[in-house]
Amino acid sequence: MPERTSANRSHRVVRGAVAALLLTGLGAGGYAAVRLWQDTQEPPHCWVAREDGERAFTLEPQQAANAATIEAVASSRGLPERAVTIALATAMQESALRNLDYGDRDSLGLFQQRPSMGWGTEEQVMDPVYAAGAFYDRLVEVPDYMTMPLTEAAQEVQRSAYPDEYAKHEDEAELLSGALTGRTAEALTCVWDPEDPEEAPGVPAGPAEVLERMVREFGEDVRPVGDGAAVTVPVAEEGVPERGWELAHWAVAHSAGLGIERIVYGDRIWEASRSSDGWREFSGDDGNGDDGENSGGSGAASTTELRMSVLVPEQ
Repeated sequence: MPERTSANRSHRVVRGAVAALLLTGLGAGGYAAVRLWQDTQEPPHCWVAREDGERAFTLEPQQAANAATIEAVASSRGLPERAVTIALATAMQESALRNLDYGDRDSLGLFQQRPSMGWGTEEQVMDPVYAAGAFYDRLVEVPDYMTMPLTEAAQEVQRSAYPDEYAKHEDEAELLSGALTGRTAEALTCVWDPEDPEEAPGVPAGPAEVLERMVREFGEDVRPVGDGAAVTVPVAEEGVPERGWELAHWAVAHSAGLGIERIVYGDRIWEASRSSDGWREFSGDDGNGDDGENSGGSGAASTTELRMSVLVPEQ
């Protein structure tokens, strides 16, 4: 059956230094094992790196975007990385990180939540932001979920007929949560061609939608501002790069779906047109005669703001 993705927007709170980004996005989920490929060359795709920079596994852009949303919702609630890891492993098992509009009986969405079992309406559980929030609502009620085995914590929430299956996703979920929380810098990148109509967004979201999405997912404390195609996000508490990388990885995960074409944080840059290069050094000049003036910032490397460049829909 065809998949259905949510059109809902997202936002978020900023706590640390100021980080700079430029963006382009994506999204989706089932209840089989998550489909992650080892070092695939088939575009478009995203990949997660280990702390030593080696590629660990590859996923689809829609999977990366859904994972980023799951992490953002946890961040908006001030939940620890362990909660993110449990949620990601659960969604990997339940839907392969795809926002499925079908499942066992009336199960739907990323976590295969059943409206008949009190998880919400069909429309609600198909909204990744709502679904992640509903999962966390129940997870935090589990005593000692932080210290118990992951598969037991997930089972306390899900009540699955296959309670041991969550454990097989723990290693990948830990690496992915490390990237999405910003604990591991430059650990997530996505590859797609903005010139290919099959890979680029058919209708770019535009800066306004990117702003709205960030706030909805991360919460009201995130204060992104837009000017033309540029989006800048202040990151509070200078000298705390984890927050900057958390926002930067969210942006790259959503880049194909939202039309984020350029992301700058500190001295690193990601561009859709050179996405196969991953994150690379940036000191104010990207090598194409661009000093950063048209990308929402002064061009100087900064960890105190996140700058993004977003494709603008034609009028």
